[in-house]
Amino acid sequence: MIRKFRVLLCFGLILAVPGCAVGPDYKRPGMPVPDAFKQAGLWKTAAPKDNVPRGRWWEIYRDPVLNELVEQVEISNQSVLMAEAQYRQALAALDAASASFFPSLNTSLSRTRTRGVSSAPSSSVSGSTVMPGDPIRKINRLSLGMNWEIDIWGRIRRNVEANEAAAEAGATDLEAALLSARATLVQSYLQLRANEAQRLLLDETAAAYERSLTIARNRYDAGVAGRIDVAQAETQLKTTRAQAIDLEIQRAQLEHAIALLLGKAPAEFSLPVTGRLPGLPSIPAGLPSDLLERRPDIAAAERRVAAANAQIGVAQAAFFPALTLTSNSGYQASSSLSELVRLPNRFWSIGPALALPLFDAGVRSAQKDQTVASYDRSVAAYRQTVLTAFREVEDSLAALRILDEEEEVQREAARFAAESLDLTHNQYQSGIVSYLNVVVAQTTSLGAERTRIDLMGRKLLASLALLKSLGGLWTEPSAQDDGSKK
Repeated sequence: MIRKFRVLLCFGLILAVPGCAVGPDYKRPGMPVPDAFKQAGLWKTAAPKDNVPRGRWWEIYRDPVLNELVEQVEISNQSVLMAEAQYRQALAALDAASASFFPSLNTSLSRTRTRGVSSAPSSSVSGSTVMPGDPIRKINRLSLGMNWEIDIWGRIRRNVEANEAAAEAGATDLEAALLSARATLVQSYLQLRANEAQRLLLDETAAAYERSLTIARNRYDAGVAGRIDVAQAETQLKTTRAQAIDLEIQRAQLEHAIALLLGKAPAEFSLPVTGRLPGLPSIPAGLPSDLLERRPDIAAAERRVAAANAQIGVAQAAFFPALTLTSNSGYQASSSLSELVRLPNRFWSIGPALALPLFDAGVRSAQKDQTVASYDRSVAAYRQTVLTAFREVEDSLAALRILDEEEEVQREAARFAAESLDLTHNQYQSGIVSYLNVVVAQTTSLGAERTRIDLMGRKLLASLALLKSLGGLWTEPSAQDDGSKK
């Protein structure tokens, strides 16, 4: 029997090796790529490098607290853990598909009572007749069976190819989930620090308004100013304090959002107030194209196209006959179990089987059409992902460039507003203007300064959006790239 099994194994390998895999071979879908970004600098073409690590991109903000928080995302964020579990699930599916290359073995031990059926291994139950006088027979059976599908048409290979691409997509999905979670945490952190900077400005402004209120009261007590000056000063002070208190709502919500991203309950997490904005990273003069090609969502979309392409081959292989090699060997006897394993009770069978559905009312054709449509959909999704990536990069570059210009102008506006406020204060103390002029100057100066801080926060968020749109890596172009830029 062992010799026959070896012959069967060699026969299967001979049939499987030269077999062709039906269905289209995979080619990456064509995608027009612009020569340069519309909104920035120089550009060079590069080979895809979606498997290259993203790097510790969040450290460009030079904030130790932020660095410590981001380090916790990978081990605590539940969305990342879900993506990691999905990746492990895809790897297990790949292992299961790859196991179809090998024969399956099974064994069984049975004891049955029957009447009218011969105990011979080759007897047929359907062809026997039960007679009233037939004795009840006890049949003991011990068998070892093998079943092996020979992959002549490449159905198994295409299925493994599809699962391998799906596993690679799962790996990039994990990278995308990690990038998204980290970017969301950095975004919440930047917004929280911008909120604190606004609160610090309001607290400092309130302290200045208290000094103005003291001056107004002294002038009122001296009889050189009316009660309306004091009322206006009180109004300015109370309004500013109310605005500062209102900012606490947003800060609390942002702190809770960071706790959720770290997989913690809000009650278990708190951040000390610093009132300082993280440093704004400088924009490199040129952005090499390989940064865009590192985006994990683009890599995942492309791998799903490969998986859908392989599924077409799986569906097409169903139109061809399936060749299966089977073998069964064991012992069968009506004696006791202790005497079952004896040479006279031994039986075996071995042989190939061809199976081909002759009529299925169009089921296989419909299934193939379904896989082709799924492939076309995945191609469109891939191209849409690439186009969206280019748009996001352009949006972020435009936002950074325009916000930089706007913040520079706003800084000048805030400086002149502060100068106007000083002059108005001096004029009020000299009795030249009323306190209403001071109120207008204070409101203008505070609004200009708040707008400037808001623009600084928006620039930080725009830099984060650019980092994310580039796949989580931002490096200055090296000197060796100069010759390849065009």
